[in-house]
Amino acid sequence: MDNVPISKSSSTATCCDETYDNTYFSSSNHSNKTLNKISQYFQQKFLCDVLLICGDKRIEAHRIIISSVSDYFHAMFSSNMLETKQKEVIVNGIDPDALEKLINYAYEGKIDFKIDSVTGILSAANMLHISEIVEACCNYITKQLHASNCLGIFRFAEHHSLNDLCKVSYDFITEHFSDVVKNHEFLELSANELKKLLESDDLNIHSEQVVFEAFLSWLQYDKDKRQNDDLAQLLGVIKLPLIKPTYLTDHIDSNPLFKENAQCQALIIEAMRYHLVPERRSIMQTIRTKPRRSTIGSLYCLGGMDTAKGPQTIEKYCFRTRFWDYDGHLNSRRLQFACVLLDKKLFVVGGRDGLKTLNSVEYYDLHKKQWHMSPPMLTNRHGLGVGQLGGPFYAVGGHDGWSFLNTVERFDPQTRVWAYVASMSNARCTLGVGVLENRLYAVGGRDGSSAGLRSVEYYDPHTNKWLQCASMQKRRGGVGVTVCNDFLFAIGGHADSSANNKNAIRHDDGERYDPRCDQWTLIAGFSRPKEAIAVAALGNKIFAVGGFNGEKVVDEMEKYDTDKNTWTKCVSLCTRRAGSCLLHIPNSVYQPPISPSTYSLNSLCQKTKDPDISSSCHQLSRLALS
Repeated sequence: MDNVPISKSSSTATCCDETYDNTYFSSSNHSNKTLNKISQYFQQKFLCDVLLICGDKRIEAHRIIISSVSDYFHAMFSSNMLETKQKEVIVNGIDPDALEKLINYAYEGKIDFKIDSVTGILSAANMLHISEIVEACCNYITKQLHASNCLGIFRFAEHHSLNDLCKVSYDFITEHFSDVVKNHEFLELSANELKKLLESDDLNIHSEQVVFEAFLSWLQYDKDKRQNDDLAQLLGVIKLPLIKPTYLTDHIDSNPLFKENAQCQALIIEAMRYHLVPERRSIMQTIRTKPRRSTIGSLYCLGGMDTAKGPQTIEKYCFRTRFWDYDGHLNSRRLQFACVLLDKKLFVVGGRDGLKTLNSVEYYDLHKKQWHMSPPMLTNRHGLGVGQLGGPFYAVGGHDGWSFLNTVERFDPQTRVWAYVASMSNARCTLGVGVLENRLYAVGGRDGSSAGLRSVEYYDPHTNKWLQCASMQKRRGGVGVTVCNDFLFAIGGHADSSANNKNAIRHDDGERYDPRCDQWTLIAGFSRPKEAIAVAALGNKIFAVGGFNGEKVVDEMEKYDTDKNTWTKCVSLCTRRAGSCLLHIPNSVYQPPISPSTYSLNSLCQKTKDPDISSSCHQLSRLALS
């Protein structure tokens, strides 16, 4: 027969899940077919080359299959270990049922989680180094986190060095601390575990009283055994000086549990002295006088401009999470206004609506998240400053749409009436206002002349007069002003008359005014020259947000340490803002009051089970604790 020549032309054909031509063949379901066949071999115990013995379980398997899934078995069978040549391998320290499920997973690629088995599977997968199962178990447990089981889960995760689950469960504990302490899992903590928890500055609490109440409940749960040498150490991690003096006297100093303990008495006396001599607090600072982040309130930032548009959102900075987030909106379009906190209400005063200058005043109820109208000012003002002296607050200077103002008016919250007081000696717009030693200071600003102002004057409410004090070292229009540690601070600003000039001289520093010697001193510079910065003080720190650097509006936040004379960058705002308002809002403004003995042992023991809490949460807690 004649030879038939082979054509060099290529042709391709497909059939079901198979693809072939004259150069290659491919089966798209090859891996599935092979895995199914291997799974059948496993079920039939065909060609198995190892017998795993764990408790009462005897599991025949293939070394190559379980080694491909578990780094533990891979290391065992590929090294010079004794098990490499043994037919039978004893596996200790693992739940037999969990091991069986994991071996099945090696062949089938799937595994079922149940509330009563997930911790055993996780423990076994962690030991066998099956990372995807560890991750899946941790995700499953994370979804089951509850105030009744989070402490047990944290303990389990810590014991097994599951760092991600540790962090998630710890964050849950600190976030929901007020609920966690209402559960028996909290009462059963060891003294060392309790100490570590109460030392945390991350606890999400309204006041330090919550921490003391939790400690007291834990102590009373087994007071005969717990009233020992650990008592003073545990009381020492509670920030007693930050608890209200009436509560200290009525509920802590009078408590018989602490009467016979000299160290406890010393801690209580330390707290009382902190309240009795507030003028000496600067030399009485300890770890117990440093507030937890959740108890120091929040920063609120609102208003400002971003190019020609003014953001209408309100932003809130949480010191515990160290993030800005939106927390409401302005009631109406308003730019270049001023803000003040009065009677737990956030007042927004004057400003512009984009077309005209306003005299209207609104206030925001921070607890109810509602806006209300307040009586309008006597004069339309934008670019004004506001400060509170005693009960009333004062609207200072600004611009009425036609001219720069030197007039000042006072709002009495009792009568809800505005009235003029003595005018400043100098007209001022974009000024800074601060209150120090019962005086209202008007700092810098612009008066329409060729440059920003260096001059500073203060108002004495007793004489109804404005008096001059030392001028700043630099001209500062669009300056941010605040009071911190009995000093007046002026931050940033511009030296030229026109803030819209990109080439204007802007400052990257600030000045500190000491009223005792009537002198201004330059302080350290921040990241770059800016004007229209909003500033607020908290403790020995000054926070500065937003501003305009001559090219763009920025969203930066920086923190000034008055003790170290240094600036530090912080997390940025959500929105770019220049000329915004920044206020520190203490917790007491928008948090409901906490009644005494909220978490007493009696109320905890008498409280019935919450029907909404699934039994699975408690079951998972017991398994984790075991």
